[in-house]
Formats: sequence, structure tokens, C-alpha cells
Amino acid sequence: MNLVLDIGNTRWKMGLFEGGKLTSHQVVTNWTAEQLAEYGNLRGVQRVMISSVANLEDDFHNRLDQSFPVYLELTHTTPLPFENQYATPQTLGKDRLAAIAGAQALYPQKNCLVIDCGTCIKYDLLTADGVYKGGNIAPGLGMRAKAMHEFTARLPEVSQHLPSNFIGTSTETALQNGAFLGSLLEMKGFAALFETHYAPCIPVLTGGDAGFLFPHFHFPGKQLEPHLTLIGLHHILTYNHQAN
Repeated sequence: MNLVLDIGNTRWKMGLFEGGKLTSHQVVTNWTAEQLAEYGNLRGVQRVMISSVANLEDDFHNRLDQSFPVYLELTHTTPLPFENQYATPQTLGKDRLAAIAGAQALYPQKNCLVIDCGTCIKYDLLTADGVYKGGNIAPGLGMRAKAMHEFTARLPEVSQHLPSNFIGTSTETALQNGAFLGSLLEMKGFAALFETHYAPCIPVLTGGDAGFLFPHFHFPGKQLEPHLTLIGLHHILTYNHQAN
């Protein structure tokens, strides 16, 4: 049994894997190392991998290292199952690395464009021969709507809704089209641009807003993978375990 954790500033996404399959997942808030060790030990966990944007204390790492036979933390120096051609790997978000690894695990030997629809919309390319080329970052849905409200005197902050008419007929629908339809058009444009050079290319959507966007994102071969980061962390963990 393997345990992987994607640790954010307040929420932790956890996944249990058995036989290479994600068997359960949950979201928790700020667990201690003792709680995590107890959770894993009760379930017979042997290997653990974490990715964290928070600065965890050394005691946290030491406690987990003592509690499990294998304990790894994803960093920019962690061996990866793909070639990383990003020019500044030390600045590359761990969530982006994990999502790329997830795409590789699910769609081996395929060109994949990972579109992570979170606070920002991130576009990351993995080629069929296992090379991470890099990607692009754009404002997410909430950021776009909030920016138009906060950086103007009169525009309201609108709810996340896609109008039925692509022409806005009120200030609300004009803002919604600009923020949300605009995001979809951007996504389709980037997907088409990437596929011009790496065809065919599978768009793999993940992240908090992926479920909202996916039905309206019309592109051949599109996939929705809400647990892509967890799957990717497990792929990296398995790769490192097999290498040793």
C-alpha cells in the first residue's frame, strides 16, 4: 500500500494506492505528522511521497521517515520518469511536475497537453517520447473575474456561469463571457497551437475548475482527470522505488 499527499497551504489531498490503482482519496486540513503516521500505519502503508507548497518543519519529515519504510518528498532534484527540459527547474511548481507525471502514467507514449484549471490555468506539454518541454501560465477563472472588479470603479464581480449567448447583453453576461468564455477560447487556442507541432496531442484537464470547463471545451480526444496530481505523485514514487 502506498500513500501520496499533495499538501497545500490549508488543504491536503491524500490518495491510497494498491496494486498501482487509486483505491481511496480524501481531503483533510493541516494534519500533524503523528496523525498521518497513525493513518498510514493502520492501513499498512509501506511507501509515502509528499509534495508540499508549505514549509514543513524538519520534525515533520523526521517523524514520517521513521514511521514508514520509504518516505520521499518531491523536490526539483527528485529523479523523474520523464526528461525535464524546463530551463529553471528550481522555480517549476511541484504540482506541474506531478500533473505531467500523471499524464505519462495514464497515457504512455502519447503527446499530452495538461491543462490545470486552478487559481491559474497552466498548460504543460509532455511529448510521446517522454520529454517535458515546458508550458504556459494564465489567470484562472476566479482571478479573471475578480481582477475586473477590483481594478475598475464600477464593474461587479460576477458568478461563475457561462451565458447561452456569446454576445453579452448585460454587464453581467459581458463580464462572464469575457472571463469564462474567454478562458475556453484561450484553452482551445493553446491546444490547437500545441497540436500544430505535436500531433496528435491529448488535452488532459484537471484542477478545481476543470469540471465546469470540460463540457464546454470542444477539442478532439479531451480527457478529464480530477486526480491527476495524485496519480502523478504515485508514478514518481513507483519510479524511484523501482530505480532503487
